[in-house]
Amino acid sequence: MSGEAEHFYPVVILGAGPAGLTAAYELVRRGVRPLVLEKDHVVGGLARTVHYKGFLFDIGGHRFFTKVSLVEQMWREVLGADLLTRSRLSRIYYRGKFFQYPLEPLNAVIGLGPFESLRCALSYLRARLAPRMPEDDLETWISNRFGRRLFEIFFRTYTEKVWGLPCNRIRAEWAAQRIRGLSPGSILRNAFSRTLTDKQKAVKTLIRQFEYPRRGPGMMWERTRELVEAGGGRVVTGAPVERIYWAPGRVVAVQAGGRLWRGEHYISSIALKDFIRALDPEPPAELQAAAEDFHYRDFLTVALIVEGSNLFPDNWIYVHDPEVKVGRIQNYNNWSPEMSPDPGKTCLGMEYFCFRDDELWRTADEELIAMASGEIETLGLARAGRVVDGAVVRMEKAYPVYDDAYQRGLSAVRRFLETVPNLQVVGRNGMHRYNNQDHSMLTGMLAARNVLGGRFDLWRVNVEEDYLEEGRAVGEEEILAWQSQAAAK
Repeated sequence: MSGEAEHFYPVVILGAGPAGLTAAYELVRRGVRPLVLEKDHVVGGLARTVHYKGFLFDIGGHRFFTKVSLVEQMWREVLGADLLTRSRLSRIYYRGKFFQYPLEPLNAVIGLGPFESLRCALSYLRARLAPRMPEDDLETWISNRFGRRLFEIFFRTYTEKVWGLPCNRIRAEWAAQRIRGLSPGSILRNAFSRTLTDKQKAVKTLIRQFEYPRRGPGMMWERTRELVEAGGGRVVTGAPVERIYWAPGRVVAVQAGGRLWRGEHYISSIALKDFIRALDPEPPAELQAAAEDFHYRDFLTVALIVEGSNLFPDNWIYVHDPEVKVGRIQNYNNWSPEMSPDPGKTCLGMEYFCFRDDELWRTADEELIAMASGEIETLGLARAGRVVDGAVVRMEKAYPVYDDAYQRGLSAVRRFLETVPNLQVVGRNGMHRYNNQDHSMLTGMLAARNVLGGRFDLWRVNVEEDYLEEGRAVGEEEILAWQSQAAAK
């Protein structure tokens, strides 16, 4: 390590996504002035909003819905009246037809036809009477709950588009975390009850309403940055982490953007693979090997500017058709009318899931825009000739992969963290956990409280029942009780 740090900070935070900026916001509220280092030139991570010729679009749609009252409170403190309540409409495209999602029994029966519906019912009964064991992979987990036939129709194609892996190679933990509480029973209750917008009852994937910032989710994080800096914190963009200097027992400094930064405490939300490779000196061999256990799915959005308004009513559509490459389509005008500067034009987000070494990732922007324009016409949503412009945004490491290796890597990381008490990891990539935005924010909040003397186990967030899709609402009382339980151990 060479060079002198410009300043010494009480807390250095790596990454200005939802987890990192939430930690900074929590610290500033309590009188601590942190430093936040971000590799990109904008804040928000995956929750940023892209500005293109006056049009706004997300890197994937970001619903603002949570059962964690502390997170909701922060949303309202930061956004106030700029947080809109939106009605949800989403559908599945399968075999040339659109199905309501959340699934509605009558709509599904009509769309599938009586013969296919009977096959699905018999397949479900077979799965309930004779479930397959062990239930280690996603294919088995879903088939046991919905039947093999419904798995093939409504889960396999889309899931394999997202992850680029066969469903039997994706660990069941992903489903247990992301769609716990989703079942034929919960779908039926949702279809026949109008009370499920109550956050105490709703399964998150089935909600009928959500909140959304007036000018996209990036509005939340741009404003949070302003509040952090107004409170004495500092946010430095264009500063990728190059080295993390450590000694037995502590992190001592970070080199980012060609400069040296020192602090007393460190909170990291950068991808674990990158974190391990940045450690200087090299960490123990077990941790070096763990870097190879973390894999990621990359993501690109092709935003199409299309002539016409009200092209279709959905907020988003899941595309379960293997004949097209697009996996999901966002209709940003239906998220907020302010996402388009021209009421006569619509901004659509064609979302593609890939790996960095795929041909799709390397394809020129012009070709991607032409391909996406053709696919939107193939799906019958708009004519390709009405596409007047487009833009492409690529995001590396958008989704941490739940494969056979990641748990081994996490075990090594957690053992290392026990030896470095002034370092915490938070967020989706910082913990290699497919968190929702609110769960990532909660890890940031609790990491900040740990800096101030708390004893929260961040690995419990989004693992125990209270922090899952079907859990009860979580407030300050539950958080304090959680800390008391940890202190008693």
